[in-house]
Amino acid sequence: MKDAILRVENLMMHFGGIKALKDVNLEVERSSITALIGPNGAGKTTVFNCLTGFYKPSGGRIQLNTRKRDTNIIKILGEPFQMTDFVNPLKFASRLWFKMFGGTHLVNRAGLARTFQNIRLFKEMSVIENLLVVQHMEANRNLLAGAFNTPGYRRTEKELIKNAFRWLEFVDLGEFANRLAGELSYGQQRRLEIARAMCTNPELVCLDEPAAGLNPAETLKLTTIIRDLRDIHGVTVLLIEHDMGMVMSISDHIIVLEHGDVIARGGPEHIRSNERVIAAYLGATDEKEVA
Repeated sequence: MKDAILRVENLMMHFGGIKALKDVNLEVERSSITALIGPNGAGKTTVFNCLTGFYKPSGGRIQLNTRKRDTNIIKILGEPFQMTDFVNPLKFASRLWFKMFGGTHLVNRAGLARTFQNIRLFKEMSVIENLLVVQHMEANRNLLAGAFNTPGYRRTEKELIKNAFRWLEFVDLGEFANRLAGELSYGQQRRLEIARAMCTNPELVCLDEPAAGLNPAETLKLTTIIRDLRDIHGVTVLLIEHDMGMVMSISDHIIVLEHGDVIARGGPEHIRSNERVIAAYLGATDEKEVA
């Protein structure tokens, strides 16, 4: 793939003796919508957790090409020390720094954001506050500027609020800005999570089952939002989704996981007719059963 925003090579994730991911290889093309699908327990959310720094992989490589630079995600989570590090002061200092200060926040700052399978909003905060809190890295954190409410401080606050309202309007929640997030309907909370992720200005956003629990009208609205993220804002989307109608209608590329392995990849038409994919979803064990 010529312009891959994300490359994953030989990704492995072991939990004791359980191999959740065995040898996953995938690429995501820039400005595309890519779906990661598979039966329950296939390892899809585990892949997301590795990509976004919530899990530290047992092996492999994750390369993110955003903000006009390459980022080794496993490195910024803190790689284990090697004997050779102790004879190279610069290498030792680099590994020590990432051991002490690396983490998921650096993945986000590199240009990757995500939503979660289970909604994780601050439900006792207002809708607008949920979007302002994730912009803390852009805020003016100078104590004196805040205490004296300087022009520079006010200007920064206005920019953060403007950005928050921009994404609220995008997901059709502008009128609910001052409502508590916990008072929104389930579908609105799903859209608010997308707005919150976008407030960090990512180039790649990972959506974990965004249509789960939505009715057909809400799913249609979500489909439009995801398309507009790509078409209007140029954001690359990687999503996990079980709604195959939605997946087939919006995806440029589909990757299929089963038991921690990639078993198929390609466009919607190829995946729709792939016998191995059909077998994985239907539980068939031979070609006769698939037919």
